[in-house]
Amino acid sequence: MSSSFAIGFLRVGWIDVVDVLLVTVLFYQLYKLLTGSVALKIFLGLMSLYLTYLVVKAAGMELLTSILGQFMSVGVIASVVLFQQEIRRFLLNIGKATAFERLRTFSWRRETGGQRMSITPFVEAAKSLSGKNTGALIAFTMATELKFYADSGDLIDAAISKRLLMSIFNKTSPLHDGAVIIANGRINAARCILPVSENPDVPASMGLRHRAAIGLTEVTDAVVLVVSEETGQVSLVRSGEVFRNLAPADLRARLNEFLFNAAPRTAATPSADVAA
Repeated sequence: MSSSFAIGFLRVGWIDVVDVLLVTVLFYQLYKLLTGSVALKIFLGLMSLYLTYLVVKAAGMELLTSILGQFMSVGVIASVVLFQQEIRRFLLNIGKATAFERLRTFSWRRETGGQRMSITPFVEAAKSLSGKNTGALIAFTMATELKFYADSGDLIDAAISKRLLMSIFNKTSPLHDGAVIIANGRINAARCILPVSENPDVPASMGLRHRAAIGLTEVTDAVVLVVSEETGQVSLVRSGEVFRNLAPADLRARLNEFLFNAAPRTAATPSADVAA
């Protein structure tokens, strides 16, 4: 049984076919990752320059080949500098999809199962803040540590309570502008800066808080609670998916499901917008 076949004057093996398919998938994923950003135009420009380099090299234009070759020799370093955010997002997505990350998530849930954090303060605070149209952004740490984002704000390390959450997000509080990060069953930090999603599919009705929540869940496995300042709607975001307009009972069920892997106990189905 032959492991290769002829296409015209070319001799193609099955390994060559697999190689081409894998490269095609890689370029498609890169295109999806860069779509909607300025980085896509830069990437297309670099690819055009590289194709030009191959053409002039095949044509025997030594001077132009030498000039472009010098640029190509530092192409890897230039790509890392130009696409550092996209490369970081790509590697984070790969890390989230690995079995090791899923094992870490399972281990975290098993360790915290015996000392489950109470979600009642979050539900009650969200209900009160929603009634007053006061915006809020609360990120729950899962397997991925959010230390980088916590360090961007003010460290608190306080016990969780409804009054403290409402005090932080009070419009006159110096800590209200930004996100609160919950870690190890405590309020870790406030006024934290989260990455804003650049996904062009995010609905225009979602403001900066929702975009920040989506952005964080795109690069980490965090769960984010959002209270809209404009509409008072309560939402939960996980893996780029937004569950909007949650009633207190729905919010409690979703938090139990997302944080502790518990099956939701309500029959209501809130609206969800997939932004991934």
